[in-house]
Amino acid sequence: RKEEFERIEDKALKENASSLDARLQTARFQTIIHGDAKLANFLYNAKEAFAVDFQYVGKGAGIIDVMYFFSSCLNDEELYEHAERYLDYYFTYLKAQIGNPKEAKKIEEEWRALYPIAWADFLRFLEGWSPGHWKLGSYANKQKQIALDLICYED
Repeated sequence: RKEEFERIEDKALKENASSLDARLQTARFQTIIHGDAKLANFLYNAKEAFAVDFQYVGKGAGIIDVMYFFSSCLNDEELYEHAERYLDYYFTYLKAQIGNPKEAKKIEEEWRALYPIAWADFLRFLEGWSPGHWKLGSYANKQKQIALDLICYED
């Protein structure tokens, strides 16, 4: 949305928005993602979980949904404290489901590298849509800086 893009005050984020998007769009390993994987879009009990509200479903790197989910249920302090452990758990479970260890390792390597890119792209959205949003915290900004450093190093 052009008007939201124009509202972005972070110059580096704005200048690199297309590069961030390109990295996510050209990921080698893509799947069907929910696109709005926030806590409010999941129903669960002790044995099962169900996703709802599929208005943003599409093709993408699965790490995008993981990042969206983290952003919806963990505050800054919790992200610093738990995100790495939760990522490890996610990839342990994902690799077990894939079954091919070599392929699973490649997916994990790509998606871990895309994790800060996904955060930066999400911050780009939030900066334009809702400047000052509570999710624009120090953890998210740290991930954004990692992503921008990666993008600038590659160019």
